[in-house]
Amino acid sequence: MRELATKRRNQILKAALQAVSDKGFASVTLQDIADYAEVSKGVTSYYFANKEDVLCHLLEWVTDRIYKNELAAIQKEATSLDKLKAYVLSAFSTPEENKRFYRVYLEFLAKASRNPRFREINNQFYENCWSLGREIVNLGKAEGTFFIADVNQAAITIRALIDGCLIQWLMRDQDELHEYYRDTCYDTLHSYLTNQRTNGLG
Repeated sequence: MRELATKRRNQILKAALQAVSDKGFASVTLQDIADYAEVSKGVTSYYFANKEDVLCHLLEWVTDRIYKNELAAIQKEATSLDKLKAYVLSAFSTPEENKRFYRVYLEFLAKASRNPRFREINNQFYENCWSLGREIVNLGKAEGTFFIADVNQAAITIRALIDGCLIQWLMRDQDELHEYYRDTCYDTLHSYLTNQRTNGLG
């Protein structure tokens, strides 16, 4: 029974992600979310108290999924540079996935400053992302590969550059620039952490 409930909740959250991406936070309704999930509005209301509750759980669900994917990617690698590359490659998943997430994420950020629940979820996402950065930078320092004094500052900078590059790519609305921004992000982080230049991820 619990497995079925989890599956149904995830079905609704996936639908909410697409619905908010397509229609925007302000315009989307519980009926829209139900339609995207191909369930009745009553089913959506059974699992979630209201529209804001759906969207809070959506933010928590999607940011946790992104963090776990990025964590799994870096744990497959042994060296700091390979972990950094894996982190960037995971963050720059595909144009379709990045577009869907960042359209929704920007909607949430606009609300987070006035919604403590949104802000708490977003702060946890940042903390998770910074923990990945700290793991990579601490390993790089131990290897003698990275020359960074402040590990926490470096972790914050890594995520800020990833998000900044993806948001700028999104605003330009040209899918073909996705690889360019991915490589620019990696090149900049590589130079920042090692004081050396590189030539992209290709």
